[in-house]
Amino acid sequence: MSDQNFIFTTVEGARERPLLVLHGTGGDEHDLIGLGQRVGPGRMILSPRGRILEGGMPRFFRRFAEGRFDHDNVRDEADALAAFVRTQCRDLGLGAPIAVGFSNGANIAAAMLWRHADVLSGAVLLRAMTPLPEAPRAVLSKTPVLIVTGIMDPIVKANDADHLAASLGDAGAVVTHTRLPTGHGLTQGDVAAAHNFVATLT
Repeated sequence: MSDQNFIFTTVEGARERPLLVLHGTGGDEHDLIGLGQRVGPGRMILSPRGRILEGGMPRFFRRFAEGRFDHDNVRDEADALAAFVRTQCRDLGLGAPIAVGFSNGANIAAAMLWRHADVLSGAVLLRAMTPLPEAPRAVLSKTPVLIVTGIMDPIVKANDADHLAASLGDAGAVVTHTRLPTGHGLTQGDVAAAHNFVATLT
């Protein structure tokens, strides 16, 4: 399916607090459906494809190099994705979703939290980095956020993940920061942590 901005797919399920599943670099709208079903079994899933291409690989925003983001494009794409989510939630009769994002998908989810407090009811950020240089402008009134960091991750530095957690907490989110003995790739530990977290959100 598509609208004027995003190609996306959905999986039917409970609509009160659905999942917004956001892929990493090179993924697409189908890439993390299985993860979403394991993290939030029975919940409806909304999964868009990033609009930016990097060497033919879909992403949710542009970057200049590994870890060096085009911050203007981050803002533009976070705003566009937030508008898309609002439209789909209205048209499909969905409650505010819980974002489940990996890597680039986690970063755009964090940027949405940064800029649009009302769009998400929670977030699972797997291998996320701080998306923008300024402090969050949104007031995240006790929005539950899980950040899962790999302590051997060569891409996401520990101090960056700590800064993200602190920034979201300062903006009002209730942040849980879990560190796993792994690298950048996802593990069963990520699935378990995300599942247990989402199960508490009703």
